[in-house]
Amino acid sequence: MKGNLWESEHIRLRGIEPSDWQAFWDWNLDSETARNLYSVPPPQSREAVKQWAQKLSTQEAADDTFFFVIETLAGEMVGSINTHACDPRNGTFSYGVSILKDHRGKGYASEAITLILRYYFEELRYQKATVHTYSFNETSLRLHESLGFQLEGRVRRMIYTEGQYFDDLILGLTVEEFKARADL
Repeated sequence: MKGNLWESEHIRLRGIEPSDWQAFWDWNLDSETARNLYSVPPPQSREAVKQWAQKLSTQEAADDTFFFVIETLAGEMVGSINTHACDPRNGTFSYGVSILKDHRGKGYASEAITLILRYYFEELRYQKATVHTYSFNETSLRLHESLGFQLEGRVRRMIYTEGQYFDDLILGLTVEEFKARADL
């Protein structure tokens, strides 16, 4: 086992720092990324994003819910990943991941997801990860399929953006499926 559970070959996960606010403010100006994650929000003030980063940086972890910055081993921020809907009784959790536009296609999301899966499965005893992606987000669908996730459901016409309705796709991965992957 590697010395730092939060590092992989190219990236590390770390907590958000108050000084990260500028990167997130810039990121919030990218409507296409926002659309893939949730929806396109109205503009926020710099002060609101500063306060958000400050609050998140000092917030106690609760209910196995975490927010991580993804950075290269050289310290360059490349994205974020957060866990949510954590249910220790049933051993299930979800997460959301996003990589800054200039850093996509380099394997950072895959490495970050693998770190999260390893932690939740091997340290916290969770048994299943479930993610939601929109039917128009083919990059996310391919990424999760490459990690062994299985399409478990489709909720039709749940997302409205750019004048169209899209489906919400639900994908899942069990701890056994994770452990069966030889490249992890």
